[in-house]
Amino acid sequence: MTRDTFVFTSESVSEGHPDKVCDRISDAVLDAFIAEEPEARVACETFATTNRVVIGGEVGLSDKATLSKFMGRIDSIARTCIKDIGYEQEKFHHQTVEVTNLLHEQSAHIAQGVNARDNKDEGAGDQGIMFGYATRETPELMPAPIQYSHAILHRLAEVRKSGAEPTLGPDAKSQLSMRYENGKPVAVTSLVLSTQHLDETMTSEDVRDVVEPYIREILPQEWISNETKWHVNPTGKFVIGGPDGDAGLTGRKIIVDTYGGAAPHGGGAFSGKDPTKVDRSAAYAARYLAKNVVAAGLADKCTIQLSYAIGVAKPLSIYADTFGTSAIAPDVIERAIALCLDLSPRGIREHLGLNKPIYQRTAAYGHFGRAPEADGGFSWEKTDLVEALQNAI
Repeated sequence: MTRDTFVFTSESVSEGHPDKVCDRISDAVLDAFIAEEPEARVACETFATTNRVVIGGEVGLSDKATLSKFMGRIDSIARTCIKDIGYEQEKFHHQTVEVTNLLHEQSAHIAQGVNARDNKDEGAGDQGIMFGYATRETPELMPAPIQYSHAILHRLAEVRKSGAEPTLGPDAKSQLSMRYENGKPVAVTSLVLSTQHLDETMTSEDVRDVVEPYIREILPQEWISNETKWHVNPTGKFVIGGPDGDAGLTGRKIIVDTYGGAAPHGGGAFSGKDPTKVDRSAAYAARYLAKNVVAAGLADKCTIQLSYAIGVAKPLSIYADTFGTSAIAPDVIERAIALCLDLSPRGIREHLGLNKPIYQRTAAYGHFGRAPEADGGFSWEKTDLVEALQNAI
């Protein structure tokens, strides 16, 4: 039975967190290849540490000569990302960091399972399970702790980059513990914010003076009280940040990227993967379906699970759970889902318009709970499947 009264915690990390620097570079490389060729196959991983960025993985383009020529752009792509994030530290600077490019051509054995041939539908790029989730806790139909943790860091990045708060650095983490009553978030019991600062003389109290007004601007006023516990830079100084302070790697923040632990996760990361990889595209489709189920009024909370096998086009299973918040049986919702959306890898890509350079923007502040954009970004956040689902029930 679902609990109605409890405290739940989620965390987020900023675009300057070492792992997010790597996610950003991997997705920027992906965008560049997709802009060159929409059907490009990309699996790009990035590692970052003091004065060093290493990029590796596999790329497939129809023209090998173009692929070879394109490799010369990778160094510039990485440096542009680091500069935009804001790193100009002595031991991690966009101008002086050493960038090593180890990308190479995609394995033909992997490609053969994915490519359509002999009237055979294009198969999934790998086996695995993917989850999508939606809940009425916020207007974005996201769990409140992760949605507001993201929003706090996004706001601090805005004022840092605008010059309004020049003492803040790129690296930061937030964490919210929220009390739920009758299944709804009602209060922040504790708030943790650790942010890099560029003035070495600043104390934890000084940092709180800078960030608190923006945090209060983001959170609903009634959620903060005298009982809310604040932990701002609880360890003291945080001057050395980013990959100079802690190594980063693509794909290590999968819970931050999704639902903050409020829903299951299949284990596959997103960043650096083209949309033939169902780790990414099917997770987007599952969120799209769950969000539309809730937006259609079919449930107040919904989890969707999809499963795939490499080289097989159709999902092996579709599972829905509405946690007792729906009068409609889950198997009826499952059948409606199958009728309303082609869940083959190509069907997902075409319905959501995923063969576009729209991925770099997803690398920080969550892949879900974002507003759909005019150029196709965050298309999986649309609620344009509501009527079809209602008619299919």
